[in-house]
Formats: sequence, structure tokens, C-alpha cells
Amino acid sequence: MDIAYYVAASLDGYIAGPDGGIDWLAPFETPREDYGYAAFYAGIDAVVLGRRTYELSLSFDEWPYAGKRVWVLSRTLPAAETPQATVTAASPREVAAAMENAGLRRAWLVGGGETAGAFRAAGLITEYIVSVIPVVLGGGVPLFAANGPREHLILTSSEPYDNGLVQLRYLRLE
Repeated sequence: MDIAYYVAASLDGYIAGPDGGIDWLAPFETPREDYGYAAFYAGIDAVVLGRRTYELSLSFDEWPYAGKRVWVLSRTLPAAETPQATVTAASPREVAAAMENAGLRRAWLVGGGETAGAFRAAGLITEYIVSVIPVVLGGGVPLFAANGPREHLILTSSEPYDNGLVQLRYLRLE
């Protein structure tokens, strides 16, 4: 099972502001450039979210993960199967095994930082795709909220954009 952490982060390493908001990303969202998102999304079978990211997703005008199997990791929401998602308190390893048992090959770990940290600590993230946004937030939700083991990565590509965003792609070395 390949699990990619595809995420936007501020230059100082935050994926959301101190209030949990992502409004700081708006100036970088344009109809002319998707930073490879459409191709990435077409290549995944499943999506993994933490509770806060799930709740934020529910506030959008449209469900952003249409056509994909979605797992939401939460210790506070009751376990449930909804049309949009499976809510579970299962461990990252159990979720990865469930995805694999369902015949899924590639998942997008959307976030947040706690969920990403838990998957990283379990050694489950195989690819990191980080769009570094030229903004310094000064605080907020970190890229990874939990400590984990040292990982060695290999840079597979870097793509600078005219607006200052740089997208970095890394594979974890086994």
C-alpha cells in the first residue's frame, strides 16, 4: 500500500494557521494552475483524514473527495459508516491494512498534523509531496504533530512556480 502525504505547508512548517484555518492558501489557488493536483488525485484510490480536517472538509460547498474511499481517524467521533466516509478509532496500521484488504493501492494522507505524525511514526508514508508556500505563519498546526523515527528520503523532483511556491517530492528509502 502506497501512502502519499500530499500537503501544503508554510515556509515555517505549518499546514494550518493558529486558528486551524487555511485561508492563507487562497492567494495561491488559481484556475490556471493546480500544481499537479488533478493528476495526483486521478492516481489515488483512497483518502485518509484526521477529525479536524474531516470537519473542515464538511464545511466546503462540495465534498472534496468525490469518487474516493475515505477513512477518518478520530478518538472522539463515534465509529460510523457514512456515504462520505468511514469514521474509525483504528490505528494507522489497521487503516492501511483495511485499505489494502479492500484492494486499494494508493492513498492520499490529507492531514492533519497529528494524523500525519501517527502515520509517519508507524513508517507508513511512502511518499512526501510538500508544496512549500512562501508565507511565514509564525504558529499553527505543524506539518507533523508527533515525534517519530528518523527517515531517510530521496528527492525525486522539485518544481518552482512563478508565484514562489515550490513543490518537493520525496520517496522514503526502505
